[in-house]
Amino acid sequence: MTKKDIVRTIAEQLDLPQLRTRRLVQLTFDAIIETLVREQRVELRNFGIFQIKKREERTARNPRTGEQVVVPAKSAVTFKPGKEMEARVRDLDRQTRLAGGPKAPPPADTEHPAE
Repeated sequence: MTKKDIVRTIAEQLDLPQLRTRRLVQLTFDAIIETLVREQRVELRNFGIFQIKKREERTARNPRTGEQVVVPAKSAVTFKPGKEMEARVRDLDRQTRLAGGPKAPPPADTEHPAE
């Protein structure tokens, strides 16, 4: 789903013009980003938590040459889903298994860089 899809869905549900809805959606995203940069954390109840985490400098290996390289320290955005989101995803996995679909992969760590 893209931002355009989100705008279209909200505009249809609220019977608003897409242009106005796009502005509201963008203002919401901008507010989340500004708060994250300023306060290092945004908690949206029943959705999840965006947080800035510091990554330390580390040594890595260039896969082409095998040469060791230094990866500088950096800040990264992580996202931890809220309980409601986790529950709904688990329900989706359960429904897929009951329907005879492919098995769900084992649960991974819940903190992933936001995309």
